[in-house]
Amino acid sequence: MNSPDGVSRRGLLAKVGLAFNAAVGAILAVPMVRYLLSPSFGGGGAGNESWLSLGSLDQFPLGETRLATYRNPIVYPSDGETANIPCWVRRLDGEKFQVFAINCAHLGCPVRWFPQSGLFMCPCHGGVYYEDGSRASGPPERGLFEYIYKVEQGTLLIKAGKLPTTGSPSTGLTNISLPGKKPPCA
Repeated sequence: MNSPDGVSRRGLLAKVGLAFNAAVGAILAVPMVRYLLSPSFGGGGAGNESWLSLGSLDQFPLGETRLATYRNPIVYPSDGETANIPCWVRRLDGEKFQVFAINCAHLGCPVRWFPQSGLFMCPCHGGVYYEDGSRASGPPERGLFEYIYKVEQGTLLIKAGKLPTTGSPSTGLTNISLPGKKPPCA
């Protein structure tokens, strides 16, 4: 049935349905467009390779491995607590350290340090690493990723921002079990 101005009920509902679908499509497209355009809007900017403090040297006793955290330099308001990223710090001597990413080199599960055995162990698939981060056993084909660090004015700093992936290590990390070689999956 047509209204006095000539618009039928079917035509009106079709226009409302099209407008609703267009609105939902636009809302769903925003994250996809943001993902595709992120490299041109700072996704690979200077914040990715910031020197971040892990704390004073006193926090890391000689010969011990300690858990430390840093705040991801690329943070969004919705990140909350997930922007605090843990890492393992091992003090070798004076100002010589090893700083490991907490992620297993197999599938990225968080590894735990067991001081009794001197091993890092991954609970997901049984990956085991020696105290120096090199592979001991299990499915990982390489050792733990290691952050580049420096010591300034009694503070331990790491070059961080990009997280390691199983496909290829980022530029701020080194792969200690394959020095000078590409990882087997790259």
